[in-house]
Amino acid sequence: MKIKFILGLFIAIWLALIVRVFFLAVESNIYYTQLSQNNTIRTESIAPVRGEIVDRNNKPIAINKLGFKIQLKPHLLLSKNIHIFEEELDTLTRLMPSLDKDTLIKDYKKKDSYYNHNYIDIVPFISYEDIMPFYSILNLRENLKIIPAPKRYYPYGDIAAHIIGYVSRANKKDIQNNRVLELIGYTGKTGAENYYNDYLQGEVGQREIKVNANNQEIEELSYQPATEDTKLMLGIDIELQQYISSLFTGKAGAIVVMDINGSILAASSYPEYDLNTFVSGVTHEMWKKLSSSLDKPFTNKLINGLYPPGSTIKTGMGLIYLTNDISPSWNVDCVSSMPLGNRIFRCWKKDGHGNTELKKAIRESCDDYFYKGSIKVGIKKMSEGLLRYGLGQKTGIDLPNEFIGTVPSREWKRSKYNRPWYIGETVNTSIGQGDFLVTPLQMATFTALMATGKLPTPHVAKIIGNHPYESKIQDILNDDEKKKLPLIQEAMFEVCNYPKGTATNYVHSKITIAGKTGTAQVVSILQDIKDRELEHEMEYYSRSHAWFTTYGPYKNPQYIVSAMIEHGGHGGAAAGGIVSKIYDKLLELEYIQK
Repeated sequence: MKIKFILGLFIAIWLALIVRVFFLAVESNIYYTQLSQNNTIRTESIAPVRGEIVDRNNKPIAINKLGFKIQLKPHLLLSKNIHIFEEELDTLTRLMPSLDKDTLIKDYKKKDSYYNHNYIDIVPFISYEDIMPFYSILNLRENLKIIPAPKRYYPYGDIAAHIIGYVSRANKKDIQNNRVLELIGYTGKTGAENYYNDYLQGEVGQREIKVNANNQEIEELSYQPATEDTKLMLGIDIELQQYISSLFTGKAGAIVVMDINGSILAASSYPEYDLNTFVSGVTHEMWKKLSSSLDKPFTNKLINGLYPPGSTIKTGMGLIYLTNDISPSWNVDCVSSMPLGNRIFRCWKKDGHGNTELKKAIRESCDDYFYKGSIKVGIKKMSEGLLRYGLGQKTGIDLPNEFIGTVPSREWKRSKYNRPWYIGETVNTSIGQGDFLVTPLQMATFTALMATGKLPTPHVAKIIGNHPYESKIQDILNDDEKKKLPLIQEAMFEVCNYPKGTATNYVHSKITIAGKTGTAQVVSILQDIKDRELEHEMEYYSRSHAWFTTYGPYKNPQYIVSAMIEHGGHGGAAAGGIVSKIYDKLLELEYIQK
C-alpha cells in the first residue's frame, strides 16, 4: 500500500511538471514572443517638417530655416557616468560659448529617467553656419547625436504680424490638447499659424527598428514617412503690406483692405512686432517692454480691438431709418443742440447744419438728424437692424479668438447690468457712441454690405494645399432695403466728392471712391462745457479715434479700404491721405483696372 502511494505521488508530480512545461512551451509562446519583440524591436516617431506659408504671389512669408539639434545620451547622471556628462557639456560650451551650461543641465534633467532610453534634446536648434566649424568633431563623439532640425523663420519680420502669427514652444496645455506636439515641440500661437496649426504641422511618420541588448540599432524593419509639404497660401500681398506699414509709421490702429467677396488683400494691426522674437522664446526685458506699451502691440486690433464706431455707423442707421417709416425727404433743423430730459445732446458742428435731410446728414455727418431719427424709430428696430448687418457678432474670419463687440439694446443691458434702458442711450447709439463697440474688421464687412448689398465672410487663406478657399457671401437685405440702398451709396459718394463732404478735402485718389468718416470719442464731454477743446489740443490718449471706411471704384465696387487710427482725431484728416494712397497702390499693382 505504501509503495502504491509513493508511486502515485511520483506520477502526480511528473504530470504537474509536464503540464507546466507544456504551458510554458506552447500556451505562453505568444505572450513571451511579444515580450521578446518588445525587447528587440523599437518604434520611433518621425517628426514632420512644418508647412510653409506664402502670400498670394507665392512669396514665402513663413519658412523653415535649416539647422540642427544636439542630443545627449540618457542616464549620464548616474555616479558612474557623471564624468562623461561633465565632459560632454564642457566640450559643447568650449566650442560654442553662446550655449549656457546651466540651461543645458536643466533641459537634460527634465527628461532623464530610468525609463527613458532615447537621446535627450539639450540644444533644440543651432544654425547651420554656427555648427559647421565643429560638426565633424561633435559627430565623432559617441554620447552625442546631431540631428537635422528646422526652425520657423519669418523673412519679413514684423510685416503682417497679426495675420501670419508665430510659432513657439508648446506648453503642457498645448501638449494635452495635441499629443503630436510632444514630438514636434512647437505650435502655432497666434494668427494663421494658430488657426491652421493642425494642417501646417502635418502628420507624424513612424520607423520600426530592431535593436540589441545595448539598445543599438541592428536593422530597419519598416518606414512610414511623415506627411509634410502642407503649404498654405494666404490672400495677402506682402508688397502691399509693406507699403501700408510705411504709411502707418508712428501710428497705432488698424487697416483692412478686402475685396467685396471677403478675401483679405492686406490687413494689419499697429504697432506690429517682429515674429522671429518669439520662436525661441522672448527675453524678460523684451516681454516687459512690449506688454507694458500703451499702444498694445500684442493685441490684434483687427479682431480683438473694440472701439466705438462713431459716425461710420450713420450709413447703416440711415438705411434702418428709411425702411422704418422715415422718408428720404424727412428733415430736421439742426441748431447744434437737442435738449432731452436733463441733458443736452450736441452736434459736432458748433453753429449747426440748419435744414438737414438724410443725404446731407450722412455727407456732413449731422448728429442732430440721427438723434431725432432714433427717437422716432426706437432702439428695438435699430439694434435688430444693426445685428442683422453683421455687427455685435463674429465675422467668421479664419483667425483665432475673434471678439463679437456690442450692439446696445434693452435686452443686452438687462442681461449684462440688470438695469433699465433710457432714451438717452438710444440717442447715443444712433451716432455710434455709448456702449456701442465694433472691431475694425466688422466695420470693413459692414462697409461691404453698404457697397454691394451683400455681407461677405472675410478670410485670410487663399489656397489650402490644392484646395481654393471658398468665399461665403450672405444676401441679408430685404427688398425694401435693396430698393433704398442706392440713396445711402449716393450719400457715401458725396462724403468723399461733394463740397462740404467730411472727407472731400482729404481724398486725393486716382480712383473715385465712396465712404464715411467717423470720430469716436474716448472721453466724455461735460454738460456745462459749451466750447469743445480741439482734438490737437488734447492730451494724446484723450483724443478721439479716427475712422475712415470706404469702397471703390464707386460705380463698380471691388475693394473695401477701412482705416482706424487710435487717437487720430477727425477721420478724414487723419486717414484720408492714407486711404487715398492705398487705392493708388491698388491701381499701380493692377488690382483695380481704371
